[in-house]
Amino acid sequence: MREVAIVAAGMTRFGELWQTSLRDLFVDAATEALNAAGVDRLDAIFVGSMASGQFVGQEHIGPLCADHLGMAGVAAMRVESACASGGMALRAGFAEVASGLSDLVLVAGVEKMNDGADATAVLATAADQETEAYQGVTFPGLYAMIARAHMETYGTTEEELAAVAVKSHRHGALNPKAQFGRVVDLQSVMTSTLVADPLRLLHCSPVTDGAAAVLLCPLRDAKRFTDRPVKLIGSGVATGAMALADRADPAFLDAVQLSAERAYRMAAIGPGDVHVAEVHDCFSIAEICCIEALGLVERGHGRHAAPSGETALGGRVPVNTSGGLKAKGHPVGATGVAQVIEVFEQLRGEAGDRQVADARFGLTQNMGGSGASSVVHILERV
Repeated sequence: MREVAIVAAGMTRFGELWQTSLRDLFVDAATEALNAAGVDRLDAIFVGSMASGQFVGQEHIGPLCADHLGMAGVAAMRVESACASGGMALRAGFAEVASGLSDLVLVAGVEKMNDGADATAVLATAADQETEAYQGVTFPGLYAMIARAHMETYGTTEEELAAVAVKSHRHGALNPKAQFGRVVDLQSVMTSTLVADPLRLLHCSPVTDGAAAVLLCPLRDAKRFTDRPVKLIGSGVATGAMALADRADPAFLDAVQLSAERAYRMAAIGPGDVHVAEVHDCFSIAEICCIEALGLVERGHGRHAAPSGETALGGRVPVNTSGGLKAKGHPVGATGVAQVIEVFEQLRGEAGDRQVADARFGLTQNMGGSGASSVVHILERV
């Protein structure tokens, strides 16, 4: 396999982007990435999108995106794995370059969630339909059950859950492309509207429009496009039981642990080497469970990480410096690629007020559903 580098990135602002279509969001992010590298050709395009057919009535978006980018004829395909679609698209693009099939690959993620579809119903298609969705369980409900299981097992409190959201908003306030660029305090989180006990509105990621794109090439060619490439050194994918009730421990994300182990093995590093991480915090409890499964903290100790400052900027291992899904926003197909862009910028020293000093290794973890699929990528500063 060839070594693979990320050489450029582009990303729209995240939010309720009523005036911009799905295809235009893709083109805006893709064009920014291509222009940054001075590129006017591609060998392949991979587009992560969870539910464009349900959100905006548009399927077959691989060729649509290629055409509107002015690159009809280029091999282009959509990748879907629920909210992990963006991360899985990156995995596909990584394999395409590493295998030698293509030399210049654009990986993008895009979702337009605010055009009138019932977002709760669309997102519920990522759950087990027979045993969960048809019984009326929504994703806030599923993650509320995960939160309750974590509380019963480890003593996690509502204050500790709220501290995750406070930390994410503090980071997001430093990100000009975040949907919610404002700070919130503990009291605001703990008195926000109850959605699914114990989860409140400010524990939940928003409904978001947006797109993100990165350009991949063999590491040996990277200097043609940038003087600061970032090497993609590890990629791990795993799946778990679709239904929460079928898992041995609903408070632990087995697929996240397994995908991380595979990525660490490929990268030849361990969790103690990670300097910055972007994890899938669709709900506050998800960040707590993810950092445990990734090995960034001990199992059962994730609840202490945000209150202690361990995962904040300046802490031992800053997590979700972008603001995470909670504050940056969560356009489900684009999230995995946006996570990679945050780490790409951190390793290049371009994160501005969010910069983690001397970061060499960064990790991203993108998850589908309530943890039925997970993809982890590890990046290294060259």
